[in-house]
Amino acid sequence: MSRERRISGARGDGVGRHALPHGDADNPWPGPEAAPTLAFVVYQRPLGYLLGLEGAALLRAFIGDHDPAFTEQRIAEIRRLLRTPGLDVAGVEATRVTTLEGYAVWSASYDDPGNGLFAIDEPLVRRLLGPLPPGLALDAACGTGRLSAALAAMGHRVVGVDSSSDMLTRARLRLPQARFLEGDLHRLPLGDASVDIVVCALALTHLPDLRAPVAELARVVRPGGHVLIVDVHHELLSLGSVPRIRRPDGQPGMLPGYRHRASDYLDAALPVGLEVRRCVEPGKESRGDGETPTDEADVAADRSEPDVGADPGPWDAWPWSLMGIVPAAAEAVWKGTPSLMVWLFQRRP
Repeated sequence: MSRERRISGARGDGVGRHALPHGDADNPWPGPEAAPTLAFVVYQRPLGYLLGLEGAALLRAFIGDHDPAFTEQRIAEIRRLLRTPGLDVAGVEATRVTTLEGYAVWSASYDDPGNGLFAIDEPLVRRLLGPLPPGLALDAACGTGRLSAALAAMGHRVVGVDSSSDMLTRARLRLPQARFLEGDLHRLPLGDASVDIVVCALALTHLPDLRAPVAELARVVRPGGHVLIVDVHHELLSLGSVPRIRRPDGQPGMLPGYRHRASDYLDAALPVGLEVRRCVEPGKESRGDGETPTDEADVAADRSEPDVGADPGPWDAWPWSLMGIVPAAAEAVWKGTPSLMVWLFQRRP
């Protein structure tokens, strides 16, 4: 198979004819319209990403975010990129993996420094849930117990649920006093109205349809209880921030990342008795400290001149390693982009 060809059946909106394999089963909550599917094989070429950044930056200039000189600089930079031999390289084909496969690999490094989302969501969780009285809190899709520990520090008794046994092993080591159960977001192993607070962070983006898992979150929280959902923002996903791993055979693999919009969360939450109390879309500027997705992106933002001779770097470092090649375009596109979609719901009494 040629590395240069387009993936058969893939469309520009990220939806293709290849159905994404799911860890347990296909979407068990079919709606009036078929849930979206993702291309089974993702073709990623460095030059394509760079040109995409330039194009997005030009669109920002087109609506008035930048002056005429910026537009001419972007066009000139595109010409330089197209003439740079080091960027005229074949792309990489990454296979979609299930969340179970992905987190089995990612669990070993999940808590390592470098994930900028953790620095954003953890203070938010403390701020939004801090005023609530201590009770029984569910960390749904708890992973390594990162937020379970935060909930325990706020005085809550904690039960965590995750489908990855590898992540649960680390959660139990982190917080031995909590109870951790293996389970699925579609079938939580808890009774109706059994917890006071539910937190579900950075997990729903992996699912094509939000209705069944959100209904489960609503089922297990008591009337008057709160549900906090923290998810990867669809704008961040659209800029290439999708979790990637090396499969056991060394080949590239990408976890599913669905671009859910605000209406998707509301369509899932309102019919099951969850009422909106807060909605926050934090990102780079909302924290006030120049937060960017990674240290590599920070370096890119510090430069304004293109580095068209730079090595794109290994696939594992994309897209962050690519930003330094076109720092002005990257800064224009990433500036103000929300990183997370955060919802605080309360179940109707």
